[in-house]
Amino acid sequence: MKIETLGPSFAARITGLDFKSKPDASLKDQLNAWLAEFAVLVFPSQFLNPQEFMNAVSYFGDLMPQQITQFTLKDFPLVGYNSTEDLPKKDGKLQVRGENFHTDHSNEIAPPKATSLLAVTLPSLGGDTQFVDVRRAFDDLPESQKLEIQGLKVLHVHQSNRSPREFAKLSPEALALIPQTWQPLVIRHPESLRPALYLNTGRMQQIAKLSDAQGFELIDELYAHASQPRYEYRHRWQVGDLVIWDNRSVMHQANADYNPEERRYLYRLMVQGVPLEPFQ
Repeated sequence: MKIETLGPSFAARITGLDFKSKPDASLKDQLNAWLAEFAVLVFPSQFLNPQEFMNAVSYFGDLMPQQITQFTLKDFPLVGYNSTEDLPKKDGKLQVRGENFHTDHSNEIAPPKATSLLAVTLPSLGGDTQFVDVRRAFDDLPESQKLEIQGLKVLHVHQSNRSPREFAKLSPEALALIPQTWQPLVIRHPESLRPALYLNTGRMQQIAKLSDAQGFELIDELYAHASQPRYEYRHRWQVGDLVIWDNRSVMHQANADYNPEERRYLYRLMVQGVPLEPFQ
């Protein structure tokens, strides 16, 4: 295997590994160490079917069910999919559900350790995914602000009443099954032990001990800081790219900047995480 850093050094491309050939299990520790260090790993030329994709991502841990089961494969219910055909349009533009920086399923008691996408069909132009390093974003905060926000807890719900994006519409019965969870605003990574901001403006409903106005002002301030271009790696997809990222270390966002008449289709898997601990 060969590893090379990408962008601002928190992403890496790994070549010389073919997941279709079922690599030796001894590689698990190395792959997981790289994920904890770099946070975004890119494996090009992985032309995998759903079962092979599941086998590949299982090197990083136990697979986790998708919250929204309507966008999963019938024969492989753990495998979700992102498809142009399921996206609504407004004024001729696709309405992509992940079109602002976020971390996946932050309202789970034990949010996903990682999310992985496998590019199956892509438009001729656009549809990139952007990532920002929320570890470095925390590191760069003034020391006084770090002390102020450590220990704060935030209520994460299915969709905040101030969410900047629309989530999938759910029936009352389905919505009742979606958890609501208090999460630390600053987490400690369970493996690297690095501190990181834990932000998801679509789900952050309330900060304990702060008024709504104070809470959302702080959320907006931290989000604007963490989503600066200096913290960003932008992935330009190629068919066969398998990308996996650590949800405790980065936020990501989708882009709808492609021809809505062209098909964009990716498989999606999630790796089970553990309950988050505050950084103190």
